[in-house]
Amino acid sequence: MTSVTVLSGRERRRRWTSSEKLRLVAESLSAGLSVAEFARRHDVHPNMVHSWRRQARMGELSIAPDDEARFVPVAVATESCVALPIKSNKRPGSSIEVVLRNGRVLRLLEEVTPRLVGQLADALDGSGR
Repeated sequence: MTSVTVLSGRERRRRWTSSEKLRLVAESLSAGLSVAEFARRHDVHPNMVHSWRRQARMGELSIAPDDEARFVPVAVATESCVALPIKSNKRPGSSIEVVLRNGRVLRLLEEVTPRLVGQLADALDGSGR
């Protein structure tokens, strides 16, 4: 015969809706308490509060349901901040195509030095010689 233990009390793995997370984030910022104290009072792990704060700051938390569109904060650069392409009278040379072991393709102009090609290939391949 098998015995079963039934634990009474709150379920430890809780599911939080986005609106509950946003409410707790707003409350944690205005409560004037440390994150640890706030988390203790609301029976939440402090790492969750930190994670939700970061998600709210990055615009990842939204009240919109998952099937609706979400908006992310956007910063529009002024014309003085935009890097313009350098105009050159040189005609583009031929290109070199390197297929890396991981399947990625590296296309470079022939003027690129072999040392730079090696560094780029190592970075994209992840081998780090």
